[in-house]
Amino acid sequence: MKGFKDFVMQGNVIDLAVGVVIGGAFTALVTAFVTYIINPIVAAAGGADSIGLGYQLISSNENTFINVGEVISAVITFLITAAVVYFVFVLPMAKARRMAMIRRGEDPDAPEATPEDIALLTEIRDALQNKDSSTPGQTPQQ
Repeated sequence: MKGFKDFVMQGNVIDLAVGVVIGGAFTALVTAFVTYIINPIVAAAGGADSIGLGYQLISSNENTFINVGEVISAVITFLITAAVVYFVFVLPMAKARRMAMIRRGEDPDAPEATPEDIALLTEIRDALQNKDSSTPGQTPQQ
């Protein structure tokens, strides 16, 4: 049980749980905004006698209505959600990470160091290429 308690009390798990709860509440807020404010505006673009912005393929069958207004609403919902996630979560975290690097005396604009395994694989690739090009007319033996 101690291992489970340590896992649950890690900052990442708590942050993730808070993010899920806030994300759910925010989704409900954006959905309500789009449903009750944006959808009527988009539906009005279909005309006063229309049931919305869309096309009825078969007039006697309500299931053949292509609802363009709902697609536009879904795009607006996505854009609002993406903008809020970026400006509320991503941008502040990037700023905090940059400030933490400055406090530690690191250069935040310096390129990230190549991981050791990637550097080693690059050296092996270059060595193999040099070996193949240094012996013209010979094919590598298997």
